[in-house]
Amino acid sequence: MTAELPEYYFRVRENGAAVFRIDTENRQRRIEMDQIAVINIRNGEVKPQGQRTLTAADQAEIARWMDARKALLAQRDIDDIHRAVDYLNLTTQWAQSKASDEQLEDVTDRLLLAMHDLRSVLVRKKADRLSKG
Repeated sequence: MTAELPEYYFRVRENGAAVFRIDTENRQRRIEMDQIAVINIRNGEVKPQGQRTLTAADQAEIARWMDARKALLAQRDIDDIHRAVDYLNLTTQWAQSKASDEQLEDVTDRLLLAMHDLRSVLVRKKADRLSKG
């Protein structure tokens, strides 16, 4: 661990984070984490904890973290889609070269429905983009 701790700690939650201010300037030199807010990343809501009023520095750091978190989540989403394309290709290879009749029987209908649904959405979205351009 580095000697210099950050001033804030963000404990990630499903829809955002709990925000803590870090304090090591106490008699025992212990790390104290004082929760100052809860963030909802989906709607941008920041709720101060208790009767606390967030300082301009608190608000700026929270805004910076929220922007960075949204960018990270967006990057993860597109990475997941690229992996899905790879999985589709691996699934095709598996179905062609390794799958038994029983295995194919087990997954064919679900795969066909999922692929039909995906294809329908992609075709509709592509048509929308082409009609706009």
